[in-house]
Amino acid sequence: MLQRCKRLIPVILYGTFYMTCFSWLEKFPRKYHIINSTLDYKIPFCEYFIIPYFLWFLYIAGTVLFFIFFNEDKIEYQNLLINLGIGMTLFLIVSYVYPNGLSLRPTKFARDNIFTDLVGFLYTIDTPTNVLPSIHVYNSVAAFCALNNCKKLQKHRGIRVSAFILTVLIILSTMFLKQHSICDVATGITFAVASYIMIYKVYARGNAKENAKEKHRVISAKNRKPDQHS
Repeated sequence: MLQRCKRLIPVILYGTFYMTCFSWLEKFPRKYHIINSTLDYKIPFCEYFIIPYFLWFLYIAGTVLFFIFFNEDKIEYQNLLINLGIGMTLFLIVSYVYPNGLSLRPTKFARDNIFTDLVGFLYTIDTPTNVLPSIHVYNSVAAFCALNNCKKLQKHRGIRVSAFILTVLIILSTMFLKQHSICDVATGITFAVASYIMIYKVYARGNAKENAKEKHRVISAKNRKPDQHS
C-alpha cells in the first residue's frame, strides 16, 4: 500500500504546478483571440449536458485512482500520467503563446430548471478564456485510451464500453454547453490521438523490443553457466 501511495506524489506535484500556471494565465491581462466559428452557432444550447460535463471530474479522478491503487501494471500507470501530462502542458503552452477565448455563451436561458442553474454556476466559476485545446476533451480521450488498453480490464467489456460512451458524452457536452468551440474539440482530439500513438504504439513498441532483448540476454547468460563449469 505504501508503494501505491507513492504513486500519488507525481500526481500531486504536477497538479500543483498545473493549477499554479493556469491560475496565473487566467489572471494575466492579455488580448484574447476569439476562436468561434459559424458552425458553433448551429449547435443548439442544451443544459442537460451539464451532467456528463460535471461527471468528467469523477471520470478523470476515478481513472487515475484506479491505476494508482487497483492496477498492478506500473507501465500502464506511467503511460496514463505521461499522456495526461503531455496534453495539459501543451494546453498551458498554447494558452500562453496564443491567448484565446469564446463568445458563445447565452446571455439568458430559455428554460428555468436545476440544469440551467448548474450551468449558470459553471459560468460563474469558469471563464470563457484559455479554451484551446479542450482539456475536457483531451483528458477524456486519454482516460479512455488508458482503460481500453488496460490488461486487467480486457475481460470487462462493459467497463470499457461505458468509458467510451461517457467520453463521447463529455466531448458533446463541451459544445452543447457552449464551453468550447468545434475548433477546441477538434484540436483536443487531434492532440490526444497523436499522443496516444506516440505513447501506446511507438514508445510501447520500443519498450517491448528492449524487454525482449533483456530476456534474451538473461536466457543466454543462464545457458552459458553450465559450460563454464565443464
